[in-house]
Amino acid sequence: MPHLRLAPPAPTRPGVLLPARDLAVAWVLMVLLAALAWVLTIGQARHMGMEPGTMGLALPLFLLLWVVMMAAMMLPSVAPVAITWVRGINRRSVGPRRTLRIAAFVSGYLLVWTAFGLLVYGALAATGHLVDRNPGTGRWIGATAFLLAAAQQFGPLKSVCLRHCRNPMFQLVQYSRFRPWAKDLRVGVHHGLYCVGCCWGLMIVLIPLGVMNLAAMAVLAALIFLEKLWRQGPWLAWAVGFAFLVLAVLAPFQDWLLPGLEMSGPTMDQMTG
Repeated sequence: MPHLRLAPPAPTRPGVLLPARDLAVAWVLMVLLAALAWVLTIGQARHMGMEPGTMGLALPLFLLLWVVMMAAMMLPSVAPVAITWVRGINRRSVGPRRTLRIAAFVSGYLLVWTAFGLLVYGALAATGHLVDRNPGTGRWIGATAFLLAAAQQFGPLKSVCLRHCRNPMFQLVQYSRFRPWAKDLRVGVHHGLYCVGCCWGLMIVLIPLGVMNLAAMAVLAALIFLEKLWRQGPWLAWAVGFAFLVLAVLAPFQDWLLPGLEMSGPTMDQMTG
């Protein structure tokens, strides 16, 4: 009796982990969630100005706003990984159970970004205090933020974490060996750590550009998406690093690059009213 040989699966491009149809389903779900997060973020930004520090927000409210912002910016790029984990590695999950598992993965992912939000809040509080005491320091704080972001774009941690985010299949197979208890949540946390390692430099430029700067958020979200899923993503990361170096040089002399480090300006409602 002849032996049947299964054809090997078709290779996927870097960052493409599912067939087009499955990716479409994944992205529709995540993009809808991201769109809701964008609506909430825009609604909040309309009532807030860009100013140094924590914008008068207490820590719990800031973290809530931060998580919504991260959902808006990150979920489209994490969709393929989340769906691949739940649908490709654990095929026994169907229907509502699959949805719950995706929710657990995303919750673990956002939990890591919430922890990073604590560091951002501390950095904002410190910069706000420094700028209140000496407004001129804002220029050098902005230059430092851009310089750190550039260093992160060129550093080895960025390379390792970006490689994981672009092609995490090997790591996902390792995750399948985790014990069942809260497996999806823990996988989301682990992937979130890689994502923070990949993107923390992009996030800190919101300190000089303004945490509630919607234009900056949209550009950064697009960069994150392209770095992770576009074939030329690694080269884009280097190009962004060079751009940050230019901004670091210009920041001490160009106040328009530092809207988040100037004294309180008008809110979006006031500018459009």
